[in-house]
Amino acid sequence: MNHSEPARPAGTRPSIRPISDAEHLAFVRTQRSVSFLQTPAWGQVKTEWRSESLGWYDGRRLVGAGLVLHRPVPRLERYTLAYLPEGPAIDWTGDIGAWLDPLAAHLKAHGAFAIRLGPPVRTDAWSAAQVKEGIADPGSKRLTDMPTWQAHPVGARVAAGLRGAGWLPQSPENGFGVGHPQFKYEIPLAGRTEEDLLGGMNQLWRRNIKKAAKEGVEVTVAGGPTGASAEDGQAGAGRVAADLKAFHDLYVHTAERDRFRPRPLRYFETMFAAMGAEDPERIRLYLAHHQGDLVAATILVRVGAHAWYSYGASSTRKREVRGSNACQWAMIRDALAAGCDVYDLRGITPTLDSDDPHVGLIRFKVGTGGQAVRYAGEWDLPLRPMVYRAFDLYMRRRGR
Repeated sequence: MNHSEPARPAGTRPSIRPISDAEHLAFVRTQRSVSFLQTPAWGQVKTEWRSESLGWYDGRRLVGAGLVLHRPVPRLERYTLAYLPEGPAIDWTGDIGAWLDPLAAHLKAHGAFAIRLGPPVRTDAWSAAQVKEGIADPGSKRLTDMPTWQAHPVGARVAAGLRGAGWLPQSPENGFGVGHPQFKYEIPLAGRTEEDLLGGMNQLWRRNIKKAAKEGVEVTVAGGPTGASAEDGQAGAGRVAADLKAFHDLYVHTAERDRFRPRPLRYFETMFAAMGAEDPERIRLYLAHHQGDLVAATILVRVGAHAWYSYGASSTRKREVRGSNACQWAMIRDALAAGCDVYDLRGITPTLDSDDPHVGLIRFKVGTGGQAVRYAGEWDLPLRPMVYRAFDLYMRRRGR
């Protein structure tokens, strides 16, 4: 596969027009990393939104692509919020106006009252050691209270450019809002070995991985063993539906225990059907069994060289056999074997306050080693200010 960054237009502003799913997917396959939320399949997963793929062209050459999800305004259905989650896939290092001005013109002409997007660019990173020190320090309440371990100037320029062009930041202080999280936890994989990754984990994570192995926990991939080829996975496709139902039963149990609202089984069936049809290596379900009992299950998504831990579930019984750690280690190893640059544990809040209930999430993830990362966040551009204000008021009244 020929991986590259989105091409930079040669001097002139690129034009924009709708593209087919096939054209969009072909572009995604040329990139080193594109969010799975910016693949054509994701538009099929989000059935409550209308989706379209747009392409940026430098002459006849496709140089950028984005999945747009359209959300209608209540009682004003002819207007939509045009949402590009973790996208679009363009060259964010140059003049962002050259890319986003044509996008705004196109979407306004087709009924959008506002655009919401989330540039897939980092602004800051903090090492695992820093995060641990911050949690232990009563004076550090948030990641942003600590000096940046690694600054990403492109992300800072993008945020400044968006603000200067009239875009409105949407990411809240706690990092979680109506869209996707601004703060994430990631494990760099490029140039590392399994031994390096284990060495970067804390003692508790290493001990739990060893304990799962000692207790005889077995991790398999739905349709085949871990590390199975696409052909092996297809041969076992008949088992995937049953495995997915088993995962969902455990996921509902987890939701009741941890007090969150679970997604229906149909959502996951649609997700696996759409993403698996797009690429047989796109999505995998991992199942950890102990003496015949399902004790943990997780979902891994991969696009190019980026792998995401997407969903997880665990049994309250037999927690001592550490099935969740076994699943995570299997996914990390498979991501490394697939040549991925990063294993993405998804969202965290930026809190370091030991009294904050969200600090447990970052404590769990920091044990893997890796780094806490802040992205540029989500931004809105009102195209029809009166409709945008009405929509914003409506969302505030219903609690987003």
